[in-house]
Amino acid sequence: MKDQLTWIEVQDSIGWIKINRERKLNALNRELIDQLHDRIINFQNHPSVKVIVLTGTGNKAFVAGADISEFSSFEPEQAAAFARQGNQVLFDLITQLEKPVIAAINGYALGGGLELAMSCHLRIAVQHAKLGLPEVSLGVIPGYGGTQRLPALIGKGNAMEMILTGDIISADKALELGLINQVVAAEKLLEATIILAKRLMKNSPNSIKNAIKAINASDSTLKGFKEENLQFSLCFGTTDFKEGVAAFLEKRKPEF
Repeated sequence: MKDQLTWIEVQDSIGWIKINRERKLNALNRELIDQLHDRIINFQNHPSVKVIVLTGTGNKAFVAGADISEFSSFEPEQAAAFARQGNQVLFDLITQLEKPVIAAINGYALGGGLELAMSCHLRIAVQHAKLGLPEVSLGVIPGYGGTQRLPALIGKGNAMEMILTGDIISADKALELGLINQVVAAEKLLEATIILAKRLMKNSPNSIKNAIKAINASDSTLKGFKEENLQFSLCFGTTDFKEGVAAFLEKRKPEF
């Protein structure tokens, strides 16, 4: 039997999904991605759910990244298929969903975790949250839409700086850049999320659905996602990738 890596609840027309891998800082793996897909589809089809909230267990991490050990031995072809499947199963699914999805970022949102948050329609973060796409320090690049969604949110120049440096930024800086919509104290995250969800729920569900589709139509990044997948996969099998992953797993700085 599979571990329950997610916890769900419906309350006042809000469908709550909590990632439950606290010991692993809620890191993404294939099993978790599949469970999140099932939870999202369940709430999409749930007649009483009007808004979906995605958050993490504990106060350290929303999602601290992908489970590196899962793909550290991949060849380029495997990496390309891995990223494509993840995008289709979860990230693109959320972005195109007809019901609004709020990311309640309760801590670290790094790598795939930030890509997951960016695939949501709105983002609220606690003051101590840290956000970034540090993949270049591993000898790879973001592979779940980060190179496409980040520029759309904060502009090409700011996205270039974040991705090429791999810098991790504060919640206040993320707010300033437009990466998140609100910053709140940790003890206010639940309250602020509910308030935002209720603001959305006052409006026509059909209009919300149509607005999401219309806004997404302005994002002509289909070619960009394909190019990201190619460049992501080409990083695998290189000496830089091998050194980056080894350094990460050995808890040392890489020597490129």
